[in-house]
Amino acid sequence: MAVFAHAADAPAPDHTIKAPHYGDALFYFFQDRPFPALTALMVSQHFGRLPQHEDEAEVLRGGLLLGYGLHREAGEIFARLIERGAEPAVRDRAWYYLAKIRYQRGSLAEAADALSRIEHPLPGVLEDERSLLDGQVRLALGDPASAAEVLRALLARPPAAETPKAPKGAVAATPAEPPRRSIFSRLGGWLLDAVTFNWGREPELPVSTAPAYARFNLGVALIRSGDVEGGKKLLDEIGRSPMHNEELRALRDQANVALGFAALTQDDPEGAAKVLERVRLQGNYSNKALLGFGWAAAAQKKPTQALVPWMELASRDPSDAAVLEARIAVPYALAEAGAYGQALARYQEAIGAYDQEGKALDESIAAIRAGKLVEGLLARNPAEDMGWFLPLDELPEMPHPGHLAPLIAQHEFQEAFKNYRDLIFLGNNLTGWQDRLSIYGDMLDHRRKAFTERLPQTRSRASELRVDGLQRQRDALAAEFQAAEAAADGLAFANAEQRVQQAKLDAARALLAQGGEAVKGEVDLAEVDERLRRLSGALTWQLAQDLPARRWEAEKGLRDTDARLLEARQHDASLAAAEKDEPARFGHFAQRLAELDARIKALQPRVAALSAEQQQALQDAAVAALKQQQERLVGYTNQARYAVAQLYDRATQRKEGDRASP
Repeated sequence: MAVFAHAADAPAPDHTIKAPHYGDALFYFFQDRPFPALTALMVSQHFGRLPQHEDEAEVLRGGLLLGYGLHREAGEIFARLIERGAEPAVRDRAWYYLAKIRYQRGSLAEAADALSRIEHPLPGVLEDERSLLDGQVRLALGDPASAAEVLRALLARPPAAETPKAPKGAVAATPAEPPRRSIFSRLGGWLLDAVTFNWGREPELPVSTAPAYARFNLGVALIRSGDVEGGKKLLDEIGRSPMHNEELRALRDQANVALGFAALTQDDPEGAAKVLERVRLQGNYSNKALLGFGWAAAAQKKPTQALVPWMELASRDPSDAAVLEARIAVPYALAEAGAYGQALARYQEAIGAYDQEGKALDESIAAIRAGKLVEGLLARNPAEDMGWFLPLDELPEMPHPGHLAPLIAQHEFQEAFKNYRDLIFLGNNLTGWQDRLSIYGDMLDHRRKAFTERLPQTRSRASELRVDGLQRQRDALAAEFQAAEAAADGLAFANAEQRVQQAKLDAARALLAQGGEAVKGEVDLAEVDERLRRLSGALTWQLAQDLPARRWEAEKGLRDTDARLLEARQHDASLAAAEKDEPARFGHFAQRLAELDARIKALQPRVAALSAEQQQALQDAAVAALKQQQERLVGYTNQARYAVAQLYDRATQRKEGDRASP
């Protein structure tokens, strides 16, 4: 299989579809229906229908399994391809995508093992992706020094010409993956290069984003390995760089927020304010930046300056922890500025808002425990197929959907929900097959009944044909034909009209012979005899002229008769075999249907139990996240009440001081 050729003079691969069943699997694949594609492919492989596409079919199957997160099964397929000598380009790409899926599933050691098996540089931007993934895996495994080496090597290479999609991860920065046309678009299109001439990949950014993420992760690796200044310098470069798309602008904001909070922890509020000023006012990191900028101003004893970002932040969605903190940070700044009355009012407003937010969280928790979250997500994000890369695009109808946005945005929750959605798909698929098995059982019963009813009629018609009697008649005709052919007797091949003419001639001769003397004076017997002789000669000449064609027609008729008799005998044999074998075939099909029905019935409760368990796990995770928000609310409420008490104490002390003064 000539795939992923690197050399310019490499021969063009032959992507002609030579097996119709392979084309059938590809049809479902290009319709973004990986499950029927996988089942069609596996059925065709089971029956040996794809000898011309053996390697391509295995690569396709491995890729489809990867799309479902079945990396162990996919790894076994790729290992078999390696053992039987698959091309290095196919093997290396297979290991890369296996490592990518393992990393996304959190199997870090297995991902590192898969990356170590790649023997040659990958083509195009995939080599940048591989290096970036390698660095992230090393960071996640707690080896920042080696991660820094890998990322430095990536930055030293010339930029690639196409945008890679770096894997997701919580340890270091990763680019977001835009939606693709199929599961293998998410896998980078590697498989389709292997099985078809053009997979229709949509054009993306003209420059690879991998270097930007590599610089960010290199900065993280350097800080973790002890080179704090070197890491901060790299992050600062990212924070100052102009970015050409939203993805990279978000990365720049992330770098600036990281630098800003690092400066705050190092008692450098002025430096923190400078880098936090670079963060956009609207973005994924704007709330954290506003909060940090306010604390930087407060640390510099500038409470009025801190009020500006905190007032803006306090007016935003309270589901964000930064917004909740801002609601007590505002009265803190007011108190620091000496506006105690306003501070007291703001603290009381914050306490009231926290109480309302706590009640709203209780309503959300109740809705989650009632199943509205998971069922709503399933209803708002339907999927006709199962797959690892089906996104969650819409929130369900909930009392307070803003509480759920941060939770649903988490990679772990989305993966858990995809598992649940896959289980629901499998349950529906089993139910559908159970219904189809019932239909197949009805069809089998109908065919068995029809066979039982029609068999006697068919046997009766076959017996009426009396093939043996027809064979004797054919043999008699063949004997006559051979005798006539041996005698070269044209009259034997005469048609009905000629036979009538010959009979008339014979009758005339007999009449002439019997009554010639009686009419001798009335008729010229010699003339009559001459006329009869001429007519007989003409008929004989005509028969002689027609003899070859009629002999050929007779031979053809005998051959056709033999063929018909053979068909009749074969029909009798087939009928006898059907009478003997069909009941057994019906029984075999009935047994298979019964076995499949029993298998489905055994799987259905398991899938249902796993679905319920997964739904409960999702609900528990969501409730736990909201409980954490409630705990934060309790903490903020306690802080606010303590601050109110302090303000009252201060006011009481001031009054007592005023009374004590003369």
